[in-house]
Amino acid sequence: MIFVTTGTQEPFDRLVKVADDIAALLPGVNFKVQAFKSQYEPSNIEIITFMTPVEFEENLKNARLIISHAGMGTIISALVSQKPIIVMPRLLKFKEHRNEHQLATARKLDELKYIDVAYDEKELMEKVLEMWPDKLRCLHQVGKFASGSLINSLKGFIKE
Repeated sequence: MIFVTTGTQEPFDRLVKVADDIAALLPGVNFKVQAFKSQYEPSNIEIITFMTPVEFEENLKNARLIISHAGMGTIISALVSQKPIIVMPRLLKFKEHRNEHQLATARKLDELKYIDVAYDEKELMEKVLEMWPDKLRCLHQVGKFASGSLINSLKGFIKE
């Protein structure tokens, strides 16, 4: 199953449309798509506008691949769960967000080789089709909790 999530704040039609196009090329592959209601009407996928946290976690757990906006919540969840993730950041020039923080996040995590990043729809389609189903990989892993050194550093900062 491929789990696609755009977040719940605003529509992300570019991501929904390319997910729909990818689904057309992967018949028989189950797509779960959590997306804010948008103007684009998909023909190959079904949009789920709202998921409870439990439903979100269940879909994340069952996914073989996660395709997402560059939201830190989803990225961290994928890394904690050791799930392959490809992100496509929302961009200001398309009025998908109020600034370019998702692009900055994606660039930095790409530079660190922590996640796969697609900077546009064509690159996302190419990466999914190249990886699916036998070349999926989780590039980095993080723990559920902060490291002891980070916690101690924060405690020291708070005491000062």
